[in-house]
Amino acid sequence: MTGARGHRRPGAAATVALLCAVTAAGLYGCSGSGPSEPKPHPTPTPAPATSKPATPVPSGLSPLTGLPAKPGRVLAVKIDNVPPARPHTGLDAADLVYVEQVESGQTRLMAVYSSHLPARVGPVRSARESDLALLRQYGTPVLAYSGAQSKLTPLLRAAPLHLVSEGNHPGAFLRDPARSAPHNLYLRPARALATAPDASKVKDVGFRFGPATGGGTPVNSRTVRFPAARYTFTWAPAEHAWHVAMDGRSDGPLKPATVVVQHVTVRSSRFHDFLGAVSPYTVTVGKGTAQVLRDGRVYEARWSRPTADAGTVFTTPSGARLTFAPGQVWVLFTKA
Repeated sequence: MTGARGHRRPGAAATVALLCAVTAAGLYGCSGSGPSEPKPHPTPTPAPATSKPATPVPSGLSPLTGLPAKPGRVLAVKIDNVPPARPHTGLDAADLVYVEQVESGQTRLMAVYSSHLPARVGPVRSARESDLALLRQYGTPVLAYSGAQSKLTPLLRAAPLHLVSEGNHPGAFLRDPARSAPHNLYLRPARALATAPDASKVKDVGFRFGPATGGGTPVNSRTVRFPAARYTFTWAPAEHAWHVAMDGRSDGPLKPATVVVQHVTVRSSRFHDFLGAVSPYTVTVGKGTAQVLRDGRVYEARWSRPTADAGTVFTTPSGARLTFAPGQVWVLFTKA
């Protein structure tokens, strides 16, 4: 084991292999390996960059929002998103929100904070294998989550992450008596960051912000569908933002300035939940197509992320760098 902060150390790969072989049933009912368990899939071949290097994000602006901000440490929080978990708390303060598919076609959110810390965030839920590659681009951020399947836990501990869960840092969490379990666990973000004073500060993850480059197609709303969830983004010109509705209902003041619908490969992982449903794995390294919603228009785009340590570059189909509108960004990983 590598300790609560989860730093990688020499021999971690061998440790992970041994732990994965001997770990018994886990916190969320993950059973041991068996003849029917899918074999691990190889890491995708790095894709070539699709555009020339662009001007770095100007000093004094957040590389996640394009708004003025000091370079704070990065906190990523796994957030529940089934109907009983709504409305969310603290999601409007996130710099960036990722949406990924989980078991049974449902979705889960990964909220990333560095500019502002709300008093409370949640409800907090468990991590997934896809989170490991997704968070590599941030260096060594803090990951706050409720737990993980036992066979995934050694991989989390070996990753370059500062892990904060109710098990190792109970003071960073609280339970809401008005909510039923498991939708009642909330994070105190300031306490979570206090456990990792050497966590990475926010850095360039590939986004560029500025005026629209022209083109695009006018659109008043866009619905993004997952097998068992849907998100509708409706343009509000007066607020220069997209109002968010989940499964047909608004979830408070969620008003991203830019929405990215990123088409990716979603395949089966090696893990499953306590009911036996296989956990999907979202591949965020490689390249593909996307649509970018900003300023009441939709832009066709291409994305490229050559390695897990690199950020994601978004370009026009002709290869020019695509800019986002300054403000909160949502990225939805949908099956290509």
